[in-house]
Amino acid sequence: MAFAICMLIEFDFGSYLVCIFLAFGFVMMVAGFHAESDEEHKVAANTALALSGVYAVLILLVYFAQTTAVRLDSLVDEALIIIDYKRFGLFFSYDLLGYGVMSLATFFIGLTINAKSRSDKWLRGLLMVHGIFFISCFVAPMFGVFNSEMNSIECKGNK
Repeated sequence: MAFAICMLIEFDFGSYLVCIFLAFGFVMMVAGFHAESDEEHKVAANTALALSGVYAVLILLVYFAQTTAVRLDSLVDEALIIIDYKRFGLFFSYDLLGYGVMSLATFFIGLTINAKSRSDKWLRGLLMVHGIFFISCFVAPMFGVFNSEMNSIECKGNK
């Protein structure tokens, strides 16, 4: 909710800050699922826990850069092209990779759920379906779907 509100009122700093805390929360959530998994599913739970750590590192790097170096405008334009999330550069690709790794972690957590009730089956299914997004998040930057030229007119106008 906080992320959506920040996006609606065009408060970028707030939306980036929310994403930082989301990363910590996701790791805690996966750790909870890991703790509840049985021995038969420990490999999937361990994989999800490791992937959640990778996700957190990538997301923290991206959004910490947005709330510090990018927001404080202390970098030259060439550096901003690389790390400014809004310019679809390298850090935007890292962000997509981070969310792709997050979706892969949810897939593995879905494998650990012993679905006995209808709601358990829904949760398991939704977590595993969310894992499909890994493919698009991983491949899209490699094919140049997003690039710094997409936003060059707006970026030049913002100076």
